[in-house]
Amino acid sequence: MSYRNQLQQKEVEISHLKARQIALQDQLLKLQSAAQSVISGAGGVPATTASPSFGYGLSHHASAFHDDDMDFGDIISSQREINRLSNEVSRLESEVGHWRHIAQTSKAQGSDSSDQSEICKLQNIIKELKQNRSQEIDNHQHEMSVLQNAHQQKLTEITRRHREELSDYEERIEELEDLLQEGGSGIAVTDHSKIHEMQKTIQVLQAEKVESTKKIEELEDKIKSINKKLSSAENDRGVLKKDQERLSVENRQLLEECESLKLECSKLQPYAAKQSDTVTEKERILPHSSSVEEEVFRLQQALSDAENEIKRLSNLNQDNNLAEDNLKLKMHVQVLEKENSLLNQEKEELQISLSKLNNEYEVIKSTAARDMDLDSELCDLRRNLEAKEQELNQSITEKEILIAELEELDKQNQEATKHMILIKDQLSKQENEGDNVISKLKKDLNDEKKRVHQLENDKMNITKELDVQKEKLIQSELVVSDLHLTKQKLEDKVADLVDQLNKLHTKNLNIQKENFELQESIKQKEEELSRVRDELITQSLLNRDSNSNFKDDLLKEREAEVRNLRQNLSEIEQLNENLKKVAFDLKMENEKLNLACENVRHQLEESIADNNQISQEKNAIVEALKIEKEQLDAELCRAEKRLLEETNKYEQTMEELSNARNLSISDLQLDHEHLIKLNQEKDFEIAELKKNIKQMDADHKETKKMLSSSLEEQKQLTQLVNENEIFIEKLKERSSELQEELDKYTQALRKNDILRQTIEEKDRSLGSMKEENNHLKEELERLREQQSRAAPVAEPKTLDSITELESEVNQLNILKDNLKEEIKHHQKIIEDQNQSKIQLLQSLQEQKKEMDEFRYQHEQMNATHTQLFLEKDEEIKSLQKTIEQIKTQLHEERQDVQTENSVIFQETKVQGLNIENGSEKHDLSKAETERLVKGIKERELEIKLLNEKNISLTKQIDQLSRDEVGKLTQIIQQKDLEIQALHARISTASYPQDVVYLQQQLQAYAMEREQVLAVLSEKTRENSHLKTEYHKMMDIVAAKEAALNKLQDENKKLSTRFESSGQDMFRETIQNLSRIIREKDIEIDALSQKCQTLLTVLQTSNTENEVGGVNSNQFEELLQERDKLKQQVKKMEEWKQQVMTTVQNMQHESAQLQEELHQLQAQVLVDSDNNCKLQVNYTGLIQSYEQNETKLKNFGQELAQVQHSIGQLCNTKDLLLGKLDIISPQLSSGSSLTSQSAESLRTIKSDVLSESSKQEIEELRKSLQEKDATIRTLQENNHRLSDSIAASSELERKEHEQTDSEIKQLKEKQDILQMSLKEKDLLIKAKSDQLLSLNENFTNKVNENELLRQAVTNLKERTLILEMDICKLKGENEKIIETSREKETEYQALQETNMKFSMMLREKEFECHSLKEKALAFEHLLKEKEQGKTGELNQLLNAVKSMQEKTVIFQQERDQVMLALKQKQMENTAVQNEVQHLRDKELRLNQELERLRNHLLESEDSYTREVLAAEDREAKLRKKVTVLEEKLVSSSNAMENASHQASLQVESLQEQLNVASKQRDETALQLSMSQEQVKQYALSLSNLQMVLEHFQQEEKAMYSAELEKHKQLVAEWKKKAENLEGKLVSLQERLDEANAALDSASRLTEQLDLKEEQVEELKKQNELRQEMLDDVQKKLMNLVNSTEGKVDKVLMRNLFTGHFHTPKNQRHEVLRLMGSILGIKKEEMEQLLNEDQGGVTKWMTGWLGGGSKSVPNTPLRPNQQSLLNSSFSELFVKFLETESHPSIPPPKLSVHDMKPLDSPGRRKLDTSVPGSFKDTTESRSGRRTDVNPFLAPRSAAVPLINPAGLGPGGPGHLLLKPISDVLPTFTPLPVLPDNSAGVVLKDLLKQ
Repeated sequence: MSYRNQLQQKEVEISHLKARQIALQDQLLKLQSAAQSVISGAGGVPATTASPSFGYGLSHHASAFHDDDMDFGDIISSQREINRLSNEVSRLESEVGHWRHIAQTSKAQGSDSSDQSEICKLQNIIKELKQNRSQEIDNHQHEMSVLQNAHQQKLTEITRRHREELSDYEERIEELEDLLQEGGSGIAVTDHSKIHEMQKTIQVLQAEKVESTKKIEELEDKIKSINKKLSSAENDRGVLKKDQERLSVENRQLLEECESLKLECSKLQPYAAKQSDTVTEKERILPHSSSVEEEVFRLQQALSDAENEIKRLSNLNQDNNLAEDNLKLKMHVQVLEKENSLLNQEKEELQISLSKLNNEYEVIKSTAARDMDLDSELCDLRRNLEAKEQELNQSITEKEILIAELEELDKQNQEATKHMILIKDQLSKQENEGDNVISKLKKDLNDEKKRVHQLENDKMNITKELDVQKEKLIQSELVVSDLHLTKQKLEDKVADLVDQLNKLHTKNLNIQKENFELQESIKQKEEELSRVRDELITQSLLNRDSNSNFKDDLLKEREAEVRNLRQNLSEIEQLNENLKKVAFDLKMENEKLNLACENVRHQLEESIADNNQISQEKNAIVEALKIEKEQLDAELCRAEKRLLEETNKYEQTMEELSNARNLSISDLQLDHEHLIKLNQEKDFEIAELKKNIKQMDADHKETKKMLSSSLEEQKQLTQLVNENEIFIEKLKERSSELQEELDKYTQALRKNDILRQTIEEKDRSLGSMKEENNHLKEELERLREQQSRAAPVAEPKTLDSITELESEVNQLNILKDNLKEEIKHHQKIIEDQNQSKIQLLQSLQEQKKEMDEFRYQHEQMNATHTQLFLEKDEEIKSLQKTIEQIKTQLHEERQDVQTENSVIFQETKVQGLNIENGSEKHDLSKAETERLVKGIKERELEIKLLNEKNISLTKQIDQLSRDEVGKLTQIIQQKDLEIQALHARISTASYPQDVVYLQQQLQAYAMEREQVLAVLSEKTRENSHLKTEYHKMMDIVAAKEAALNKLQDENKKLSTRFESSGQDMFRETIQNLSRIIREKDIEIDALSQKCQTLLTVLQTSNTENEVGGVNSNQFEELLQERDKLKQQVKKMEEWKQQVMTTVQNMQHESAQLQEELHQLQAQVLVDSDNNCKLQVNYTGLIQSYEQNETKLKNFGQELAQVQHSIGQLCNTKDLLLGKLDIISPQLSSGSSLTSQSAESLRTIKSDVLSESSKQEIEELRKSLQEKDATIRTLQENNHRLSDSIAASSELERKEHEQTDSEIKQLKEKQDILQMSLKEKDLLIKAKSDQLLSLNENFTNKVNENELLRQAVTNLKERTLILEMDICKLKGENEKIIETSREKETEYQALQETNMKFSMMLREKEFECHSLKEKALAFEHLLKEKEQGKTGELNQLLNAVKSMQEKTVIFQQERDQVMLALKQKQMENTAVQNEVQHLRDKELRLNQELERLRNHLLESEDSYTREVLAAEDREAKLRKKVTVLEEKLVSSSNAMENASHQASLQVESLQEQLNVASKQRDETALQLSMSQEQVKQYALSLSNLQMVLEHFQQEEKAMYSAELEKHKQLVAEWKKKAENLEGKLVSLQERLDEANAALDSASRLTEQLDLKEEQVEELKKQNELRQEMLDDVQKKLMNLVNSTEGKVDKVLMRNLFTGHFHTPKNQRHEVLRLMGSILGIKKEEMEQLLNEDQGGVTKWMTGWLGGGSKSVPNTPLRPNQQSLLNSSFSELFVKFLETESHPSIPPPKLSVHDMKPLDSPGRRKLDTSVPGSFKDTTESRSGRRTDVNPFLAPRSAAVPLINPAGLGPGGPGHLLLKPISDVLPTFTPLPVLPDNSAGVVLKDLLKQ
């Protein structure tokens, strides 16, 4: 409540300040008026006081600055200002209407010559009004900004006060703490009564605490209710989830603050526990008060934020930008919610502290009874508690205020949320509508796309069928050759797989290197991270000081985020607009596509008809081909049988090879048996081993080292294997990434296609627009030609319409042709793109297959490796077991012999693989010998295993490459060496040789390990090589994409060139065929080389297994393969010949294509001739258009000249009239001026003749100044010569008569001049009317052109719409027909049911009748029974019953007959309809029969032709088959001969094979080199092509830019030339004027000499006149003295009416002026005004107008006219000045004030004088002298009553009076409120 009270006090202060300011403003205005009166008196110039808008603006500014009711009053005040401005605007509009009315009346009354002047005057007034309006708008905006600034100042003041209050609280708390300390020191013992009082006070305090807790609970309840409201608001704000992310940052900050507060609390609690109980109470109350203050501060901040946002909302309500501020409001509401939650937490803490205080209070009670010394402290505590309670109460009141404000905020928030929901609903509706429209458009698009795709698919299917039929022919020929090639391809694949494995190994190595580099980079990054952390730690220490800066930065960031959101919103709006545009474009495109689809349909129907004929022709061919196919299949079966036989032969050779190897193994076993026998013989020599034990110890150490190294190597091997697996996984990941990239590229390709389509459509629209432009230009030229002919109007219009329609028809035909061509072009492009897509997909599938093959190979390799490792591990285990056995034996021996060797043997246990050393340390006992024999047997078993491994390796040789075969042969040789070493060891009798042998074995094992390592390294190399290949594949993919783009560009180029490139196509086909033949030759060479390699492999394998022998079977098989290859080569040559025949056929076809090309070229030439003609016509049209433009410009220049001349004539006319007015008052001053006036009239005539050049005007000004000076001197002389007037009165009378006669003559001349002027004006008007009519005709023609254009476009749109409607109507008609049929069937069914119902009704009616008759019969029976006649009745009843039954039967039969009749009728109608349908069908079938007969005849002819051709082909193929069979027989004979000769040629073949292998290697190297070169060349070629394309594009861009620059330069030069021509014309005119001026100057000099003589004569006459003037002046002075004390009735009436016309703000000034006129004092007037401001009602306005004698007719400036509201006081001051200064002479007008004729200002001044006023001045010219009405004496200033020439505005307000033609008028200036009158005058003089 205190906050509200303060606000009220402030408002009271503001009202006082406003009152003071108003008083000061009044004083200022008075001072300014006084100062201006002084200035006007001194300078002799009428000073314009500061416009009253200054005072008004000040008052408004003051109100803006001091208006503190800014919560919601801002909006109201701004609305009031807007209302005021609208009122002013309406007032100004009424004034404009008034002026228009005056102008119309003056037109009606005045002459024709005054029209233009009045129009200019009105235009000036309108300009002034517009300027004033703009000024008022600026003032309003300025005031709004001032209001905002004032509000910000208010906020700053509130925050400052709050801070001051907080500081005061803190000071009080410190003082209380000081008092506490002093009180603690000065404790004194007091009475028990004080303790009782203290207990009472404690109870009171506890009660107060309970009350405070209740209040706090109430507050909490209120907060809970507020929270509920907020939760409801939060439900509405589910949309604002995005803003919650921002708020999370603020939450974190708040959490940090909470944690800091908790830490402070934790610090304070122990501190409070240490102190005494009283001190704890104080300390706990203090933080609570501080926390409450913090809460208050936070809530105030929230309030200020809310107020700011309310202001923003109020400002933005005007700009319709609510959405953004609503978002901000919601943000702030969320912040308030968080603050509320914080308050709740703090309140809970307060409750806990209160409970603690209660507990402590009970402790104090107990201590109070014991301790009497605490009384003084309790008193202090009481005081502190009271102070704290007061503070608590204040805080509670503040909280209540804040809660009320929060409720207000909630209400506003709810309103805002409601508004937001409405806006959201509207937006959602719009969005839904937009989505519906978009979905419809998408559906239409999809349907049309489906149609296009269907059409494309149909076309593709037709082409595919043709291609398939061609390919079947080729495939039937190629199947035989493919079967032969498959075997060779499989062998090639084996070799490729081996190479790929090597590449994978190399790739693995590269990946390892990359891993190491990455690890190093990671280490570096970690180091950098550690550095950055250190720096961060240092910065965090620094940042503790700069937390405030950080908060500011956060605020800035939030503002930036808000801006970003606004930008996003604007972008979304733009996107919506763009989407709408796109939707519109799509609609237009859909319409175009529909047209295109219809054309395509027509084409498709034609193509389908053609294709049907072709397909029927092809069917016959297919049947012939099927017969050929069956024959070829039989041949294929035979070839397959032969292949199976060959494969069986190969398997036999393989089995023979394996048998040979087994034989070699059996030999080795025999050798081993011999060795065992030798070992048994050498058992006795083992005793010598004991001597060599010492030597073996040294050897032991070496073996230990070797074993350790081998273990380490094994570990390395395992690591390498793991790494390989990791790399394989990485490769898989990369392959997946590649696939994703490929998908992205395909998507990009699709997007590019879409973009291309859109661009092409845009190009089409551009072309159509250009054509329309050309046609419109042609129409313009036609219209101009029609104007030039000036023929009758009706006929040309019809001709124009016919020509326009013809041109439209031509345009439409051209568009149709263009569309057809574009459709064909697009179809070609679509086909090309589909083919390219299919190729891409095929390449992708191939790559995937290759990747799968690689994976499969890798898995196989891994499996083989794991098997090898397992075998090695088993060998190692077996060796370890043997070593352990030997060790046990050695331990038993060494227990007796030595203790030193125990350590060595322990080491052997750890390391293993010590067979040799163990076998050297035996005794000569039999047990030891037996163990040795066992060891040797185990060794032999190992050798057998190795041999088996060798066999498996030899099997792998067939799969692996030659490098691995060489390595394995080396291993086998090493094993052979080991076997030989064993032989030598057994053969030798000495033990040292065994030792040497064992060492050699150790070395052999080391060699094996090295070899395994070498194999692994090779595998890694292969891996790396695979990696490189992978990268190459990536490059190839990129290259393919580039190639695709190039192909698409080339396709476009080819499609344009296709018309004239038939020969090129033919050449390309020949080149492709030649390429295929070359590739086949290369394949044959590769096959021959592979044969040679196979022979070499066989040789090597035979040399390894057998020393000198070679299998004859293998060579025979190789020779057979060679012969087969030769046969294949012959077949290939035959195929070549066939290709040549096809090429010849192609040549024949190309000749036909060339003929068609020639025809097309002829058409193109005709089209080009037409184009040339059109271009010539177009250039002619452009030239004529440019000529017309130049003519128009010339007309414009002539118009400007004519207007210029009219302006000059008007100026001269005004000047002449002004001079006449000047001369006429001069004549009245004395008779001595007569001759001078005559001379001046003559000069006027000369001026009219010479059109008044500038020099004449300057000389006239000088002469006028001289005359003014002479007049002044004459007036002074007149005072002296007043005595001599009486004597010279008779002479004067005579001179008067003379002057009267001269004046009459002058008037006659003046009338003649006026007549001539009027005639000239009439001529000018006629010309201007003609010009206007011409302009109107031209504009009408332009409008007609535009209408015709619009009509053309509308017609086009209508045609499109009509076509769409026709399509729809067709569909609807079909539907209607279907529905009508259904309706007919329903109708028939309904009729049948109706018939049945009618029958039922009739039956029921009949039954009713029968029942009635029965009832009557029963009644009769009853009556007869009564009478006793029963028998007769029974008979009658029986008769009735029989009759009724008969009638029922008859009715049923009749109804059945009726139904049958109607059914027959229905059936008849149906049968008739069917008959009509059958007739129609018969007609159609007859037509189809005729067509089919014709077709059958044609097809029979074609079939006969095809059958003959097929028979010829069959004969050829049979001949070929016989030839092939003969060749097969000869080849089989040759194979048998070759097998016999093979045994003889083995040695020679071996040498040849060696040479061939070398040649093969060299050629392979050369091939690889050449392939790399080819790749490089291809890459360089592609790069060069790319570069060339870039260069071409750049050159095109350069040329286009230069062309545009040249065009711009040419346009600029043309403009400059036109400007210069205009300047030349104007200069020539000026030259002519200057020459005329020189002539007139020479005449003026002569006239001046005459005038000087006349002046001397006039001086004499003036002396006589002066005496007369003195008498008249005396009389006038008497009149003035008599009328000074009186008040004029007219003046008071005008004051009364003017009071009501003044604005409300300035009426008190009017009343003050009334009081000053009536003699009332200022103090009394102010009392009256203060007592009742509305007491004196609206009166006294317009008091300076009217035609009274006592009111001066003051002429006003244009800037004073618009200030009707504000210039009342100034006008009255001027009136008083004229009353108070009677004797001041008239003011001088300087030369500078007078403007030359040509200056714009002068023109405006002259033209602004109305003609009616001139007439009045002429009538007054005899009575008035040249006097300024502002400062002249009353008699001169007051004219007679105005004549009626002024019109209805004559007796009205002064501002509506016409401007005097005596004084010069000035151009209007917008006067600012700060400018004084002097400044305004200076500005006017500068102009």
